[in-house]
Amino acid sequence: MNLIPMPRTVELTGATVALRPAARRIDPSLPAQGYELHIEESGVALVGADDAGLLYGETTLAQLTRLGDGALPAGVVRDHPDLPVRAVMLDVSRDKVPTTATLEALIDRLASLKVNQVQLYSEHTFAYRDHARVHAAASPLDGDEIRRLDAFCRARHVELVPNQNCLGHMNRWLAHERYRPLALEPEGFVDPFGMARPPMTIDPANPASLELVRSLLAELLPHFTSRRVHVGLDEPWELPAGRFEEYLAWVRTLRALPELDGYEMLMWGDMVAGHPERAAALPAGVTVCEWGYEDWAPFDEHCAVLAEADVPFWVAPGTSSWLTILGRITNARGTCRRAAAAALAHGGSGFLNTDWGDNGHLQQPVISEPALAYGAAVSWCLEANADIDLGAALSTHVFEDPTGRLAGALLDLGDAHRLVTPQFPNMSTLVLHLYYPQLSVGRGLTKGLLDEELVAVERCLASARADVEASRPARADAAWVLDEARFSIDLMSLLVADARARLRGDGSLGSLNPAERAGLGRTLDALIERYRDLWLRRNRPGGLDDSLGWLGNLRAAYATGRPDPSWGGLTAP
Repeated sequence: MNLIPMPRTVELTGATVALRPAARRIDPSLPAQGYELHIEESGVALVGADDAGLLYGETTLAQLTRLGDGALPAGVVRDHPDLPVRAVMLDVSRDKVPTTATLEALIDRLASLKVNQVQLYSEHTFAYRDHARVHAAASPLDGDEIRRLDAFCRARHVELVPNQNCLGHMNRWLAHERYRPLALEPEGFVDPFGMARPPMTIDPANPASLELVRSLLAELLPHFTSRRVHVGLDEPWELPAGRFEEYLAWVRTLRALPELDGYEMLMWGDMVAGHPERAAALPAGVTVCEWGYEDWAPFDEHCAVLAEADVPFWVAPGTSSWLTILGRITNARGTCRRAAAAALAHGGSGFLNTDWGDNGHLQQPVISEPALAYGAAVSWCLEANADIDLGAALSTHVFEDPTGRLAGALLDLGDAHRLVTPQFPNMSTLVLHLYYPQLSVGRGLTKGLLDEELVAVERCLASARADVEASRPARADAAWVLDEARFSIDLMSLLVADARARLRGDGSLGSLNPAERAGLGRTLDALIERYRDLWLRRNRPGGLDDSLGWLGNLRAAYATGRPDPSWGGLTAP
């Protein structure tokens, strides 16, 4: 049976019955959001625990109809979710702000996978009235758009939750002189990974920081009907470990704000992760989102600490698409499985699958779709979906591709990074020299990378390209999806050619001869134009120039053979 999510109980007789509308009724004795489908020759009966349960039963019935070629399989389906909250968070601050049409199409698709919450992660991309300078170049979402999107979500039993970072990751604000006095480190700092950063964290001890945050929340929240708000608070890198009490005081202050009265306050868990004494000190009314983006992330241990401290929590894995171009699908599946298992084991109530856009949000939307679908499946019912045939489910219910080859290509591409020896967290080895062309290939972080491994990646890319061309997706945006897949393959092909050329020299870009660099530059020029076109199909123009800066820096390096030695804050050794 090829459904997504797979229901927890499916009992089929082997017979089929003619398609017909379901007789619907509500039975509140069923588990919340649950449903039963009884498909018999005499008719189809759908019983839902509530309105959401009826919707999810209809969703399963639609998938069965898609499989049945004019008939329905006879039998009984009994189903309900493991977790009451099954959410997706989209990064709309770095740098893509999707068009309303793009968001609506994605929300429809997520709702068909029984996702029931969406968050739009914002740092500076809401059109705050008194802060136009901050969002002037971002094509921000405004209040009217949020209200319409909120109504669109509610009609699909999807909760649209406001998400505004309120401590760290405020660099878009602190870049402006008006807000710079709020910074903990106005001149910038070096992060725990040795990278030079601009000021990013507002000072929780500065009364003006609280004044700013209160004004943002007061303006943002009334546009949403949700009684939840995510206030971020992750990675306040400039705040020394010895100042945790100030961090905790900030959490307590936000929780007590009149602007948040009646709201559940969500926050990221990195500052309390694994620390029983810190978790126990959190105020009531706070739900911790325990995040981790590797398939070895200690979800179980950290969730156990939160449960012991009686702190409500969600788990927050990710799509593993950012900083990859092609994704890391095996890692994403492992992370989502581990997160869902920890939530079930320790009493978590939510699963927030994150899709970040670090360093220009260069990955195409299609690259995230397999992990979004898998996260939806395991958050609905882990036991039934942990080993789901993801390719078959994507082909039938996400891409509507009878050949199955588009999904197969995406899954193969999502594992291309595993064909090389050097590996490190949170990104693909294959793209390091895109983001930081000043680094040598085959040395330092990529020591051990071999030419024969890159040849294997090229074979993977060629096979995937053939599958993409042979696929026949039928959903409304099929042509765009195929173009996104082709672009991703072509950009990675350039990066592999770049890396192979460097390995023939001393690993540096300067070791390539001018003709080689010129050839790479011409290829990149064409890719930049395609990237611009793909961006504008689904996203607003704000942020595009910022995103193109990453590709433009690589293009400049090809032209000169002398990359900026400290581009992106990472200084070449």
